[in-house]
Amino acid sequence: MAAPSSLRGLARGVANSLLKRLRPNSMVVPLIVACALFMQNLDTTIINTALPSIADSFGESPVRLSLAVTAYMLSLAVFIPISGWIADRYGAASVFRAAIGVFTIASMLCGLCDTLLELTAARVLQGIGGAMMVPVGRLVLLRSIDRSELVRAISYLTTPAILGPILGPPVGGLIITYLSWRWVFFINLPIGVLGIVLVTLLIEDTKAEAPPPLDWMGFVLTGASLSCLMYGFELLAHPTAGARAIGVLLAVGAALGLFAVLHAQRHQQPLIDLTLLRIPTFSVSVSGGSVFRMTAGAMPFVMPLMLQVGFGMSAFGSGIITFASGIGSLFNKMSTGPILRRFGYRTVFIVNALIAAGFIGLCALFRPSTPALVMFTVLLIGGFFRSLQFTALNSLAYADVPAAQMSAATSLSSMMQQLTNGMGIAFAAIVLHGAHLWRDGGDSQLATPDFQAALIIVTLLATTSILFFRQLAPTAGADVTGHHPAKPRASLEEHAAD
Repeated sequence: MAAPSSLRGLARGVANSLLKRLRPNSMVVPLIVACALFMQNLDTTIINTALPSIADSFGESPVRLSLAVTAYMLSLAVFIPISGWIADRYGAASVFRAAIGVFTIASMLCGLCDTLLELTAARVLQGIGGAMMVPVGRLVLLRSIDRSELVRAISYLTTPAILGPILGPPVGGLIITYLSWRWVFFINLPIGVLGIVLVTLLIEDTKAEAPPPLDWMGFVLTGASLSCLMYGFELLAHPTAGARAIGVLLAVGAALGLFAVLHAQRHQQPLIDLTLLRIPTFSVSVSGGSVFRMTAGAMPFVMPLMLQVGFGMSAFGSGIITFASGIGSLFNKMSTGPILRRFGYRTVFIVNALIAAGFIGLCALFRPSTPALVMFTVLLIGGFFRSLQFTALNSLAYADVPAAQMSAATSLSSMMQQLTNGMGIAFAAIVLHGAHLWRDGGDSQLATPDFQAALIIVTLLATTSILFFRQLAPTAGADVTGHHPAKPRASLEEHAAD
C-alpha cells in the first residue's frame, strides 16, 4: 500500500509544481479562453461544409439541414444577453467551465444523431453553451489580468474569431473526405475536456456580491429581437428566401429592439445596461467597431465566392489563398501593444482603418490571371491590419469600464459583435445581388465584375468607420497602452508674452 500512496504524493507534488509555474504567467488565462473560443468559432463554420454529407446520411435535403445552422444561431441570440447576469450570479469561472461542458456534451450528441430533429435539438443545446463561452470567457479574462496587460491579452482572443471562419471549410473538407461527418463534432471532445481541466486548475472564480434580480422582460424582448434580426440577416444571404418573410422578420426584430431599448431606459436594473454607452471609449468601440466589423463578416463571404465562382478555382485552392488572412492576424499578436503605445488609439484607428480598407480595395483589382502569390500576399497583409483594428477595438472597449459593470459590458459587446457580423454577410449579399442586377438584370450567373463592385462598396464601408473614431480624445485609453501624446509647442505669441 505504500507504493500507491507514494505515487499519489509524487503526482500531487508534480501537479502543484506545475501550477505554481503556470499561475504567475498572466497569459495562461487568455490562452485557455482563446482555445475555448477557437473551438466555438471553428464549429460554427465547419458545419457548413458537412451539411451535404449529413443530409445524405439522414436521407434529407441539404436545404432542410440548414435548420441545424439556424437553430444554433438563434440559440446564441437568445442566451448571449443573459450571460453576464448568470456569470455574476453563479461565478464567472464556474459558468465558463459549465459552458465548455455543455458545448462539449452537445458536440458529442450532434455526432451521435441519426435524424434532423435530433441534430436540431443538439444544436440548440450547443448554442446555449456557445452563448455562454464567448462573453463569459472574455469576462473571466478581464477579471484575471491587470489593465496594463489588456492589449496583449485581448490579442489572443482575436485570433479565434479570424481563424475559425478561415480554417472551417478546409478542415471540414479533410474530415469529411477521410473520416466521417460525425468527426466534425467529435473533434471538440478532447479540446473541451482539456479546457474544463485547465479552468478548474488555473482560473479562480469570482462572483458579484449582490447580483440584481433577473430582468425577465428585457431578456424576452432582447432575445426575441436578436433572433428575428439575425435570422432575417441570415436569409438575406440566400437568394431563394422570400422577400416578404425577410421584411417581416427584420421589421418585427427592429420593433422589439426599440421596445427593449425603451424598457432598459425605464428599468432600474436592466439586463442590457445602456448607460455603458455614456463611456466614450466603450461607445466609440461599439459604434465605430460595429461598422468596421461588418467588413469582417463580408470578406469571408465574398472572397471564397469570387475565387471559386468568378475565377473558377477549386474549394481547396480558394481555401489556401484565403487562409492568408489568418496567417496575417497571427503576425499581429506581438506588435499591437508597441504600436498602440507609440501612436495611441485614436491615431491607430483612423490610419489603420484607411490602410485596412485599402487592402480590401486591392482585392477588387484581382483578375483570374492574377498570380496566386500576389493574392496571397495582399490578403496576408490585409489580415495583419484588420487584426490590429480588432485587437485595438476589443481592448479599448473595456479600458474605462468600472469593475461593477464589466459583466454587462461583455454581454452588450458580444451581442453587438454577433449582430454586426451577420449584418456584414447580409450587406455583402445585398451589394453582390445589386451589382449583378445592375450589370445584366440578373439574367446570367455571377461574374468577376459583380464581386469587384461588392468589394469596392465594402471598402467604402470600412472607411466610414473613421467618422466614429475621430470622436476619441488623443489620450483615450492611455492607462491601458501607456501612450502619452507630446504636448504642443508653445506658440510665438506665448513666447513673446514671456
